[in-house]
Amino acid sequence: MRVVFMGTPSYATVILKYLLKDDEIEVLSLITQPDKPVGRKQILTPPDTKKYLIKEDIDLEIYQPKTLKSEDAYNYIFNLKPDFIVVAAFGQILPKDILEISPCINLHASILPKFRGASPIQDAILHQEEYLGVTAMLMDIGLDTGEMLGFSYIKIDKLNARELFEKLSFIAAKLTLDTLKNFDKISPIKQHSCEATYAKKITKEDGLLDLEDAKKSEAKFRAFIFWPGVFLESGLKLKELLLFEKEGEFKKGEILEVLDDSIVVGCKVGSLRIYRVQPVSKKEMSVIDYIRGKRLGVGDNLS
Repeated sequence: MRVVFMGTPSYATVILKYLLKDDEIEVLSLITQPDKPVGRKQILTPPDTKKYLIKEDIDLEIYQPKTLKSEDAYNYIFNLKPDFIVVAAFGQILPKDILEISPCINLHASILPKFRGASPIQDAILHQEEYLGVTAMLMDIGLDTGEMLGFSYIKIDKLNARELFEKLSFIAAKLTLDTLKNFDKISPIKQHSCEATYAKKITKEDGLLDLEDAKKSEAKFRAFIFWPGVFLESGLKLKELLLFEKEGEFKKGEILEVLDDSIVVGCKVGSLRIYRVQPVSKKEMSVIDYIRGKRLGVGDNLS
């Protein structure tokens, strides 16, 4: 079968690898986001999917449109005559005319209709869900509203967003192959929109920890480990932490204990064990070195 693949980050790269290795599938093209400037030096950097093809010297056509809402983008995909368009974290909404070229299958990283939208993995962690998964969905003009073709899921436990992205990418890759090869036998299931929730786009401000609840603070740390991280009102970034106590009432930010490699900091409910921090405009360091430099101890406020 002839497949056009649309995807951008590492989650998509794993799915692309599986498609390229399968003898029954001919990948016609990779469609991905344009190269973007990254870091302080603004070095022009290709998306992860494109990086993979270049690194492995794979001869596959790459198309990087600024927008899919153009005649050129439509004609490019139409002329490839794909049997399927497979989409995984592409980063642009597909317009109606492209959706009508051939069946468009999206591998969305949630158990729909929960967590439609931009950041389903992070939102699942923030909401302290027990399970997270991938839905193979037949795309329509709505935001993750299409009919569902299949599911796979895992238990979240204490995994962070980085770990979940990696695990879900392999689950999504296997689900993609299964869905493509059994497409004619699958009876699509409509979503119940009344049960839908939406995962909004993450902003830098979302990383601020209010230290109201230790359990929620720890969940936010796991959710935002990629970006934007978590930080206190002072701007101090907390780079490594664990939930210490779920219960108990403390002053927010108060240092409760100083241990060999970490400190325990109070929240309004519960406490956190903090190992590493990064002060504003400085390098990451152990929290013990930080409090020594600031001459802080038990009873002082970290924030």
